[in-house]
Amino acid sequence: MTSNGMLNVIIDNQSVQVEPGTTILQAAKKLGIKIPTLCAYQELNHFPGACRVCVTEVEGQRSLVASCVFPAANNMVVHTNTERVRMARRMVVELLLSNHPTECNHCIRNGNCELQKVAEVAGVREVRFPYPDFPKEDMIDTSSPSVVRDSRKCINCHRCVTVCEQVQTVNVLTPSWRGSDVKVSPAFDLPLLETNCIACGQCIMVCPVGALYEKDDVDKVWKALEDPTKHVVVQEAPAVRATLGEELGLPPGSLVTGKMIAALRRLGFDKVFDTNFAADLTILEEGTELLTRVKTGGKLPMITSCSPGWIKFCEHFYPDLLDHLSTCKSPQQMFGAMAKTYYAKTAGIDPKDIVVVSIMPCTAKKFECQRPEMCASGFRDVDYVLTTRELGRMIKEAGIDFVNLPDESFDAPMGEYTGAATIFGATGGVMEAALRTVYAVVTGGNLPDLNVTPVRGLDGVKEAALEVGDLGNVKVAVAHSMANARKILDKIRAGEADWAFIEFMTCPGGCIAGGGGPIPTTNEIRELRSLALYTDDCQVQEFRQSHENPSIKKAYETFLGEPNGEISHHLLHTHYTKRGIALPHKDVKLGGTEMPKHHHEAEPQKVS
Repeated sequence: MTSNGMLNVIIDNQSVQVEPGTTILQAAKKLGIKIPTLCAYQELNHFPGACRVCVTEVEGQRSLVASCVFPAANNMVVHTNTERVRMARRMVVELLLSNHPTECNHCIRNGNCELQKVAEVAGVREVRFPYPDFPKEDMIDTSSPSVVRDSRKCINCHRCVTVCEQVQTVNVLTPSWRGSDVKVSPAFDLPLLETNCIACGQCIMVCPVGALYEKDDVDKVWKALEDPTKHVVVQEAPAVRATLGEELGLPPGSLVTGKMIAALRRLGFDKVFDTNFAADLTILEEGTELLTRVKTGGKLPMITSCSPGWIKFCEHFYPDLLDHLSTCKSPQQMFGAMAKTYYAKTAGIDPKDIVVVSIMPCTAKKFECQRPEMCASGFRDVDYVLTTRELGRMIKEAGIDFVNLPDESFDAPMGEYTGAATIFGATGGVMEAALRTVYAVVTGGNLPDLNVTPVRGLDGVKEAALEVGDLGNVKVAVAHSMANARKILDKIRAGEADWAFIEFMTCPGGCIAGGGGPIPTTNEIRELRSLALYTDDCQVQEFRQSHENPSIKKAYETFLGEPNGEISHHLLHTHYTKRGIALPHKDVKLGGTEMPKHHHEAEPQKVS
C-alpha cells in the first residue's frame, strides 16, 4: 500500500493506484481497459458477478475471477486478455446465446443490445450448443398497456430486480426458482397488470437485452394517419425535444425542437402542437389550487400530479395520502381534453373525428391515457401514446433524414409555450415553474431571479424556502425516484412535514430519463439533457413564466373562463383510485371500470 493509503495494481502491464474496496473492473476502467460486462451496471448498487462475462486472470488465484466483484489488492497482477480468459469468456457468451432466442433481426433491441455487443467483443462466430424450443405464447406477458415482459430473452442479470427494488421500491420483479430453472418474474408469476407495477419502465432502461420493452403502438398511429376521416394531432412532452436526437444519431443534450416538428409534419400529422402548452395550463390550474388550499386551510402539503407512475405508486402504497395530490390532470391529459373541446370548437371539427397522439418519454403515460376517468369531454382525452423510442423508429421507417431537416414551428393555437413549461422535463422543473407564477400572482411582481436553482440538480431530495408576499416563508420539496419519494411520504404520514408544496417525479432525473427514452441513460447524460431544457428556457423562449403565455390567456378568455372555474375543473381535473398494495387476480380493469377502446365509442357530453 502506498504512503497515501492507495493500492497499487498492475493490469495488463500497466500500473494504477486505486482506493481500497475498488474492484478490478473499476481499476481497469481508470486505465482505459475495457472489460466486457453484462450483469454489472454502474449506477445500480447491487452485487453482480452472475454472468461471468467479465472474468479476468489474477496471478496467484487458481480460478478466473469476476472482475466486477473481485476487490483489488496491493501489488495485485491482473491479466484481462490471456488465451485462458478469452476462451472462458467466449464459452460463457456461447452458453448465454444457446439459451436465447435467435431472432435478433426483428428484436426491438437489435443494434442496441448488450448481448450482441459482448458476443462481438468475445469473438463469437458460432454457437456450438443446440437451441431450446421456446413456447412464445407462454413466456411473453403483454397484459400491461405499458411494459412487455419476454421471459425467453432474460439472461438473469437481475438489473431489473435491483432497479425495481432499490430505485423505485415497488418490488414487483424477483428471482424465482433455483439453479437452471431460475427466472425473473412477478410473485406467483402473475401478469404485470395484476401486480403493483407502476409502469415506470425503469426496468426497460437497465435491461441489457429485449426481455423488457415498451408496448408498441406505432402501427395504430400509422393506421390513424392513413385514415382520411380522421384529423390527427400530435403533442410532444418537454423532454422529447432534448432526447429524440439521440435516437437519430445526434449526441446527448441536443435540442431538436424545430427538426422534431418538421419530422412530425412529414409523418403526416395534421397539426403539430405541444404538451408545453398544457404544461403552462397546468401551472395556472395547479398554482391556483395551491393558493386556494393555503388560504382556505385545505389539505397541505399539496403534491404535484404530473407524473403518472408516481400517481399509481401513491394509489398502491400510500392511498391514505391521495387527498394531498393536486386534482389537476397531467399536461398530457389536459392537452387531450382541450384538443377535443377548445381546439375542436376553434377549428370547427367534430371531436369524434380528432385523434390525439402523444409523444412521451414515459411508458406510464400509456397506462394513464387508458384510465377510465380520462374522458371528461365525452371522448378519450388521448388516443395513443408513443415513447421517444417509438417516434425514433417511425422517423427511420419513413426514411426521413432527420439531421438535415429544417427547423419548423408549432401550429396555433396549442403550440405556444414558455420556458417554464420546457423545464417540466427535468426534476424540479414543475416546482420552479409553479414558484415563478405563484410568486407573481401573490406579489404582483416577478421573482428577483427566475432561476430557482435550489430545486435543480440530481440530488434525490431537494428543499427550498421562498418569501412569497403575504404568504410568508413558503417551504417546498422535490424528489425523484420512488425510493426518495418514500422518505418524504413517510414524514407526511408521521405528521412531520412542514412543506406547502411537493414535486414528485417517478424516474431518476425526471422525464429526461423516463422509461420510454433513449438507452443507455447515465447521470452524465441526464445532466446534458437537463441543460438543453434550461438553455431553451433562458436563451430561446420569449416568455419564461406560464401566466405570460398569450395562447393560455386567450384560452381562458374565450373558453375556460378562469383557473379552477367550472369548465376548467370539469375538463382539466380528475380523481384517484385507492388501489392498496395489490390488484385483484381476475377480471382486472384499469381504474376499476371499462374504458372505450376507441375515442368515438363514448357518448359525447356538451361543454359550453
